[in-house]
Amino acid sequence: MEDYAPGRYKMLEKIGEGVHGFVFKAIDLHRNKEVAIKKVALKNKFGNISLSTLREIKTLQLCKSDNIITIIDIYPDLIGLSLVLEYMPDTLYAKLKNEASPLSRQQVRKFSLMMMKGIEYLHGLGIMHRDIKPANLLISQNDVLKIADFGLARLYFSEEEDKLYSPQVSTRWYRAPEILWGSQKYTPGVDIWAAGCVIAEMLRGVPLFAGTTDIEQLALVIRTLGSPQLNEWPELKSLPDFNKIRFPNAVGIHWDNLFPSCTHAVEINLVSNLVVYNPKNRLKASEVNIR
Repeated sequence: MEDYAPGRYKMLEKIGEGVHGFVFKAIDLHRNKEVAIKKVALKNKFGNISLSTLREIKTLQLCKSDNIITIIDIYPDLIGLSLVLEYMPDTLYAKLKNEASPLSRQQVRKFSLMMMKGIEYLHGLGIMHRDIKPANLLISQNDVLKIADFGLARLYFSEEEDKLYSPQVSTRWYRAPEILWGSQKYTPGVDIWAAGCVIAEMLRGVPLFAGTTDIEQLALVIRTLGSPQLNEWPELKSLPDFNKIRFPNAVGIHWDNLFPSCTHAVEINLVSNLVVYNPKNRLKASEVNIR
């Protein structure tokens, strides 16, 4: 492992594995500082240049924000490229899994605001992350949250209404209903839905919608929010998969009942304004304020 890194970096241990590559903890010998090295393939299985790798590199190089992971260096290796990133010792996913130390209300507020600041920055640049979830939200020793993993990131052109985007994005539990219904003309609102699901998970300790298939995922959303109303979301009937399956009519569950052990009305109200059927009615990241 160490043989493939240039002399500047000493590999220590493997710390992660995702769809788009392996992540290792290493030491930057020039600065005597811990870093994370993500090894990604330069070509996909068809032998073409990997779009996910290019998107990740270009996005990281473009972003300069306190709440976006920083790229330090790039170098070629035997299988493709190594991205040298700032090292973050924790993820929101790991913190949520730690039942012995549940998140405090202050941490929930702090992490929510940092996540929304990062999303606001990305959307300001015209970038959709498309995979906001606890495992992609890294936490520093000082409890600073940063958005990472830009393998699914994509530029969004609001003036190009007919632009089609892949419907196979985001992790199912955080996937917006328009994508679950097959939309390819979605907006950065998909990140807002996912962020609302993440905040709900911080408050509940368990995922808001944990479906095992796309159909079950939609069924859980409908059972929870109630059946979507066409007068509130007229575009729904034009989504590709809208007429492919019928779900029982549902009145939904009151938001307070979804968080039985939580009395944080401000945070619950925030979730209710992010996890909204019509993407146009979801709060924008810049409108979020729970100080």
